Amino acid sequence: METALTRLVGVRHPLVQTGMGWVAGPRLVSATADAGALGILASATMTTGRLREAVREVRSRTDAPFGVNLRADAGDARERVRIIVEEGVRVASFALAPSRELIAELKDAGVVVIPSVGARRHAEKVAAWGADAVIVQGGEGGGHTGDTATTVLLPQVVDAVDIPVVAAGGFHDGRGLVAALAYGAAGIAMGTRFLLTSDSTVPDAVKARYLAASVRDVTVTTAVDGLPHRMLRTDLVEALERSGRVRALLHALRRAAGFRKLSGLSWAALVRDGLAMKHGKDLSWSQVLLAANTPMLLKAAMVEGRTDLGVMASGQVAGVIEDLPSCAELVGRVMAQAQEVLRALPATE
Repeated sequence: METALTRLVGVRHPLVQTGMGWVAGPRLVSATADAGALGILASATMTTGRLREAVREVRSRTDAPFGVNLRADAGDARERVRIIVEEGVRVASFALAPSRELIAELKDAGVVVIPSVGARRHAEKVAAWGADAVIVQGGEGGGHTGDTATTVLLPQVVDAVDIPVVAAGGFHDGRGLVAALAYGAAGIAMGTRFLLTSDSTVPDAVKARYLAASVRDVTVTTAVDGLPHRMLRTDLVEALERSGRVRALLHALRRAAGFRKLSGLSWAALVRDGLAMKHGKDLSWSQVLLAANTPMLLKAAMVEGRTDLGVMASGQVAGVIEDLPSCAELVGRVMAQAQEVLRALPATE
């Protein structure tokens, strides 16, 4: 199925596996790429040295195009951009809108720039700055999210920009792909659906929690870092929502100490990164620290399998996913169903 997205990045199918921290590593990305979709490596939870190693590992596993996701507001964003350019990565994806200068630097090097946004005005801004395409996530998506449904947000953005738009938030099958194409999108991006594959390195116990979840078990909370964050409802999430400020601050300090040791960041850098994530919100100091070390809460679940101590970012689609196919099986199934749906549509004169 050829669309503006497949032509832009050189993949066979208009499907994107999003850059999920601690989840979208070399194995998942290369399996996605081999299946003909666009795999995106998550770099925000990697050191710059590990990022370069991970890019080379993906290269050793597949010859297909893939991308790297990074935070535009990170203090070492330019160093990460340099690695992407030097290693010949096809696509750079951003969790937040990158600056005009970063977009220009990447485009001058021949890298395709695809920021992720959650509002029409942000899509218009990055399009005006030269972004090649944009991923638009509605409120159904996992992780940090807005409150506008994909079915409302997507057509707004499609009408507002003249670059390919990739729809995210609430997609998991071929029917969703056809619906997104009908809205004018050039493809769909999926996070939770790719997390729940046999190629994902997420521990089996964590995958089991996702598979057991109903739609009602997926919630949006601001208790983790002060920003709306869609995830599975767990005892930890409920405890954070009940915690007073002193208890929350102590919890945040313990987590921040662990992330500081892992990342090599100073306390000042941690606080700076946490403040950068405020986005104008009135956050307490515990929320600022939690914003800076949310990666540790994700790591506890996604790497260590600690469903009791970690958080599990999740799209609402977790409540309707029931199996763990390989990436090849998933992509093949989505595309086959999309073709079936298209053939079944009423003929028009």
